[in-house]
Amino acid sequence: METQQKKWIYLIVLSLIWGSSFILIKKALIGLTPIQLGALRMLITAVFLLMIGFKSIKRIQKKHWPYIVYTAALGTFFPAFMFAYAINGIDSSIAAILNSLTPFNTFIFGFLLFGFTFKKKQLIGILIGLIGTIILILKGAELNPDQNYWYAILVIVSSVGYAFNVNIVKKHLHDLDALAITTGNFLLLIIPALLVLVFSGFFSTFEINETTTTSLGYIVVLSVIGTGIAKVMFNNLVHISTPVFSSSVTYLIPIVAVMWGIIDGEKLSFMQLFGGGIILLGVWLVNKAK
Repeated sequence: METQQKKWIYLIVLSLIWGSSFILIKKALIGLTPIQLGALRMLITAVFLLMIGFKSIKRIQKKHWPYIVYTAALGTFFPAFMFAYAINGIDSSIAAILNSLTPFNTFIFGFLLFGFTFKKKQLIGILIGLIGTIILILKGAELNPDQNYWYAILVIVSSVGYAFNVNIVKKHLHDLDALAITTGNFLLLIIPALLVLVFSGFFSTFEINETTTTSLGYIVVLSVIGTGIAKVMFNNLVHISTPVFSSSVTYLIPIVAVMWGIIDGEKLSFMQLFGGGIILLGVWLVNKAK
């Protein structure tokens, strides 16, 4: 399969997986606290990745480990908790929409700090995508005036973390395969995530019942598919494309997340659908630039 075809397949599959992750977080929060959700998500993903990728750790050289630490913290650890808290305060579809700021941040920080060049069409595409995002945010605020939009700051900060993550992978971990990077990330996160669970009182207060069991089921799906498998795919995508192309998956994620939101009873207007169409136009322009 040609690289160009692989890029688009990864982009579409990741948008479907990560677009569904927001509703899974929302459902899991019915029986879990945000801090329990974030920590359990990392632990379950770590177990899964070590089962399938333990041997890949041998390929990580000493020079790679500092950047593995950075990507683990910025691309996984802090965002896992921030998104859990954010979706506890605002609609899952709105959180997904705000996450589409990632390509813009990737573009800015990649250019300013990592020395990556860009094409004029990429900048135009990003700006068009942002216009679509603003439409979606404003209409969402109108439809949900009672929600606390201060939680949106957590999503925006996470998008900055994701931007640093993708630029670091592209510049400093380009010679390391995706499975090794992802497995290394979660190997480092086992102890911090376990400590978070311990100090949150999870092991002394958590009760097994129908609600919490269902929430744990959502967490397993989210961890294995939405985090473990998807992270490996994403790191592969970063290797075979540009940082801006890779992060543009966050422009497609809201489309999937909004559809799940509708199914779950979240409100959606025609203008939000229009904003989604503008986002797709932006993605097309970003990825059309050779």
